[in-house]
Amino acid sequence: MHIIVEGLVQGVGYRWYAAQRAQALGLRGFVRNLYDGTVEVQASGDRSMLEDLIRELKVGPRSARVTNLKIEWGVQGNKPDSHFEIQ
Repeated sequence: MHIIVEGLVQGVGYRWYAAQRAQALGLRGFVRNLYDGTVEVQASGDRSMLEDLIRELKVGPRSARVTNLKIEWGVQGNKPDSHFEIQ
C-alpha cells in the first residue's frame, strides 16, 4: 500500500508516530517526508492491519492536522526487511 499524507504533517512527529503504529501492527515498509510538505508511507502486510494503519494515519499525533490521505493499494515497491523504518 502506498499513501501520501497531506496537511500539517512535517515537523510535528508524524513520521515517528506512523512508524510506531506500523511496527505495533507488524507491518513492513517506510515513512518519509517529501519535498512538497507531504509524508509518504509505503506499507505491506495483512490487509486488516493495513486498514488499521489507515485509521491511525488519518488522526496522526496531537500536533498534526491531516487533511487528506491519497491511498493506492497493491503498489509494488522495495521489499523491506521485517521492520518499518523512518527515512
